[in-house]
Amino acid sequence: MSGPQGSGMNIGEIARRAGVSRSTVSYALSGKRQVSDATRRRIQDVIDELGYRPNASARALAEGRTRTIGLVIPPASKRLTHMQLDFVGSVVEAAAQVDLDVLLSPSGGDHDRSFERLVSESRVDGVLLMEIRIEDARVDRLRDARMPFVGIGHPANDPQMCWVDIDYAGLIGHCVRHLADLGHRSIALLNRSPELVATGYGPSHRARAGFVRAVEEHGLKGVELLCGDDARSGQECIAELLANDPGITALATVNEAALPGVQRALDQAGRSVPRDFSITGIVASHWAEDFRPALTAADVPTADMATQAMSLLVERISDPTAPAQHLLMSPPITLRHSTAAAPVPHREP
Repeated sequence: MSGPQGSGMNIGEIARRAGVSRSTVSYALSGKRQVSDATRRRIQDVIDELGYRPNASARALAEGRTRTIGLVIPPASKRLTHMQLDFVGSVVEAAAQVDLDVLLSPSGGDHDRSFERLVSESRVDGVLLMEIRIEDARVDRLRDARMPFVGIGHPANDPQMCWVDIDYAGLIGHCVRHLADLGHRSIALLNRSPELVATGYGPSHRARAGFVRAVEEHGLKGVELLCGDDARSGQECIAELLANDPGITALATVNEAALPGVQRALDQAGRSVPRDFSITGIVASHWAEDFRPALTAADVPTADMATQAMSLLVERISDPTAPAQHLLMSPPITLRHSTAAAPVPHREP
């Protein structure tokens, strides 16, 4: 039977099969605390059956101080978006797979004290940093503190930082090319909120750059909309777009939280998707599948990103001097039912 490194087995599974807690398995492996002979034999029997061999990184973590990692999110508003919540859940699950706890810490504005405590009081062995800006002071603070960290997202021009990100520029470019191939000549980009863009939020700026480049390459008319991360803002943005520029026939978006409002605005304007108006973008799969009709989109690989980021962080904790790794993900655009050939312009007789 293949071991956990080949089949996804982990300390949690060993604990379940042996009928003990995760911490008991960890103590048995590390020798940090006394475990009864009977319990140790039961754990060893499961380990032998599974062929479990903890790798070097796992052994290093077993000797760590806290067995806790910090997940740092700067709140862009009073509540987390669904995409942020998806990442939080995925990070917690990925941490559980390597027997780590997660301490959630906000940062930015009034929350900087929380971030500073996380960094300065040795509460965690390492940090996952989310919602990264083009220029991000938190990156410098973590580096100055010699805290192992990995970004979900990345700043500009920082080859020494370890990160996992989505190729927003390239994917939005693919979305625009897909719409252009369908004959659309006037396309809008539904970006994130004005406040978030003003802070230098990386995905928004990269999506904008990819959109502008693709529009110019194909000789299209392009309009950018800055939109709050909620349905009401989406409805207002699209209603205003259609009123001011009725010639727009397609939309690419990186603002999944606005999609229900986009749907309502199009319905109220009598624009049928995809007959009269095509939509695509970069969104989580459940948002794409909840749209009517299902959205043609590059699905955000939330779970995979969290797993990869956690793996990189484990490596950084065990060996802070290891070369920085950069994982730029470019998921394929899943063709569903929200894009079609551009409508033929109505001509007066």
